[in-house]
Amino acid sequence: MKRSKKLLGILLATVLSTSMLAGCGSNSSQNSTESKKGNPDEIVYAYVTFNKVPDDSQLKTVESAIDKITVPKINVKVKLKPLSVSNYSQQISLSIQSGEQLDVFHTLGDLNQYISKNELLPLDDLLNKYGKETKEIVGNTFLKTTEANGKTYAVPSYKGVAIAPNLVYRTDIMKDLGVDPNSIKSIDDLNALFAKVKEKYPSMIPIAPTNQGYSGVLATLTDVDYLTDDLFKPTAVLMGNNTKVQDYYETDAFKQKIKIARDWYNKGYLSKDAATTTTLATELISADKCFSYVASYAGKESAAQISALTGKKMGMVRLAEPYLSTTSVNAVSWGIASTSKKQEAAMKFLNLTYSNKDIVNLLVYGIEGQDYVKTDKDHLKYPNGKDSNSVPYTAALSCGIIGNQFNQYSLEGQSTDDLKLMEKENKNSAMSKAFGFTFDSSNVKTEYSAVMNVINQYLPGLNCGSLDPDTELPNFIKKLKEAGMDTIVKEKQKQLDQWLSKNKK
Repeated sequence: MKRSKKLLGILLATVLSTSMLAGCGSNSSQNSTESKKGNPDEIVYAYVTFNKVPDDSQLKTVESAIDKITVPKINVKVKLKPLSVSNYSQQISLSIQSGEQLDVFHTLGDLNQYISKNELLPLDDLLNKYGKETKEIVGNTFLKTTEANGKTYAVPSYKGVAIAPNLVYRTDIMKDLGVDPNSIKSIDDLNALFAKVKEKYPSMIPIAPTNQGYSGVLATLTDVDYLTDDLFKPTAVLMGNNTKVQDYYETDAFKQKIKIARDWYNKGYLSKDAATTTTLATELISADKCFSYVASYAGKESAAQISALTGKKMGMVRLAEPYLSTTSVNAVSWGIASTSKKQEAAMKFLNLTYSNKDIVNLLVYGIEGQDYVKTDKDHLKYPNGKDSNSVPYTAALSCGIIGNQFNQYSLEGQSTDDLKLMEKENKNSAMSKAFGFTFDSSNVKTEYSAVMNVINQYLPGLNCGSLDPDTELPNFIKKLKEAGMDTIVKEKQKQLDQWLSKNKK
């Protein structure tokens, strides 16, 4: 549960990466109607929601609308299973282990664990037979990021994936301070800005964590390939343009960033409970208690969506250039549970979430006229007097997770020009030399568990400034080594070298 909540900060890149800008994507849905005898197969489709979890009656309305499309097309009905981010990964694992019906679900930065535990079904044959549109849309390059031992285990959600760290801030306060946001180029420019916020708005936190233990300072270190892991999992990484695997927490770059967090903490720019609070930065901004946060996004126009979420006019400015790694592509990937008894039906429906515009917008936004109203063919808004908290159904904050971003409607007031930028940056951003490599952690399961316990003990405090890196970083590194970090680094280097040799890189 704790790790799922921590992932929210990391996955802001995925969840809010201008997915609502995607109103003019193509609709390459299956046009042929599949006529089959017998009753439709019913599959369970699970997904994380960062909005409120709808009740059963609200879900049934959306399910019925989806079934009106899917039964004639593929003879499949769907039961939706939205889960809160606070317990998503836990509930998915429990469903698989208990034998409860679960057919389609997605990863949250933990693809490697599902593969190593044999909880995902190899998809190659199913994709070739029932997922041809999805394969064409996503493309072989991105599909390779979900391979292990020559088999494809999942399909990455299709969206802008070349992500860059941004300062997300209240525009009214920035203007009142007399600061030109275009003058902010990197994390080094934030100290002076936060000092002005602290002086003029003493009761306001200059910067808040996007979630528990995630201050955002480490997001500004962009040329890191976590090699199938993420910040909160045993992190043996590549740094920059080389192929030497390192313990991330021993690098000078990591030490430099956490020293910035410590400085912010000592100056009161980060709250004293930043490492432990479960209150989101967006909640604090809504309550006039916070000025900004740092998180990663694809594109440059997520501010309108964040404004709708917080009720405050928000802006954003990049702090570094985008970077493309395997993890940025496969962090959120869709698969079929190895326990599924409806595997063909599951793939047929999964294919529609990528290829059919009506299906993905029902999943994300619900029922037109009830949960949203169209303002033109590509844009929507909430009905008068309603917002994301009061409509019967919305999964709007999961728009970067569900299916195909480029088939989703845009929020009123958002430009769709950012799609071209995302497509360009997906193709042209700096890319890890290990792009496409996935790590099999099955040989180091014991070390993984022990190292994760150490990370959970130390990283939130170091990342949010409440632990002094001069004294606690050496202790952190020592305990990581005792838990088996060096063994993980060695195993990952071995597998990477084999992959590089095989792929002639």
